[in-house]
Amino acid sequence: MSPKTVVIAGGTDGMGRATALARFERGDDVYVIGSNPLKGRTLPSGITFLRKDLSEGAAVREVVAELRSRVAAVDALVLCANRVGPARRETSEHFEYTFGLYFLARHRLAEGLRPLLESAAAPVIVNVGGVGVTKGVIAWDDLQLRSGYSMVRAQMQAGRLNDLLGAGYRGKARYVLYHPGFTKSGDHSPLNPVLRGGLRLLAAVAARPVAASVAPIVELIDAPPAAQLTALDRGRELPLSLPSLDPAGAARLHAMLADEAFA
Repeated sequence: MSPKTVVIAGGTDGMGRATALARFERGDDVYVIGSNPLKGRTLPSGITFLRKDLSEGAAVREVVAELRSRVAAVDALVLCANRVGPARRETSEHFEYTFGLYFLARHRLAEGLRPLLESAAAPVIVNVGGVGVTKGVIAWDDLQLRSGYSMVRAQMQAGRLNDLLGAGYRGKARYVLYHPGFTKSGDHSPLNPVLRGGLRLLAAVAARPVAASVAPIVELIDAPPAAQLTALDRGRELPLSLPSLDPAGAARLHAMLADEAFA
């Protein structure tokens, strides 16, 4: 396989980092986007670290411009960036933080890098989330969850929005919605010590190793699916008839995203 150009959002921790290291070992030109400079410095010197807080639209536009100036094509865009928020907070654009980082940044990156993806021979977008999970609803009348916010509700809503994002994507790139299952991954530092401790204990007995969870992603970069959209749950292909991939919901979401506020 010839070397690929791979962009990984949220690549300084967990699954994103493991994917970055695996592809770098294969000789790829790897760009990792993250907000923590200390974690960025721990990446191998051959990996390019782009320090940006992707919850902010201006930062997404800056990183897109930088990538356009550096590379002629992007073979793979891997979307992993997410961070839990026990308390509701807003970005400078007045988006609820989980909405801004876990969902909107993924849309903005895929659209901003579309010309580079279209220039690749066989481009693929891998959106790491919770496809196949039936819990969670989209509060279409209160997407910023100004009423009844909870960390779980915000995460579930963003996951459902990402499902529809993939279901409505149209372009040369193959779009893969990938659910890794419970994995020993992620930054739990925002959580209170009791919850962090509980998750650590649960992960010790029930979570999948990071290497197992990223293995399908690593291979997808070399061999994207033939279909426009693929939904995978721990490597198992899911039917596209899932309610969370409803075409009407996808059309509604993409119509909303046409508003310049989400650009």
